[in-house]
Amino acid sequence: MYKDKIVLCGASAYEHKYYFNEDFSALPQSVQDELHIMCVLYTEEIGGVLTLEFDEDGSLEFTTEALESDAMYDDIGSVLRIKQIRADKQELLESLELYYRVFFLGEDVEETLNEGEE
Repeated sequence: MYKDKIVLCGASAYEHKYYFNEDFSALPQSVQDELHIMCVLYTEEIGGVLTLEFDEDGSLEFTTEALESDAMYDDIGSVLRIKQIRADKQELLESLELYYRVFFLGEDVEETLNEGEE
């Protein structure tokens, strides 16, 4: 059903907009709000465009891009900020991956949880 990358959410410093994929509207509002805040804060601090995407295996990837003419975009800060987000929000991100793998890829919850313990 889902073979390509699926965007969960994203934000753009250029358009000052936030996007949330309505396919994930079953997520609790508190999780949706946390994603919104995380993405917008990133683009306000670093610039450019940030999207959170699930790959075909269900791993959550942070994708960034910036216009070549954007002298304010911070390449180094981007890498460091994403690393910090991954550390600070590890539990949330792992829960989102589990949610995606179970509800979108149809994996068995027990098998998925057992894989993570190995």
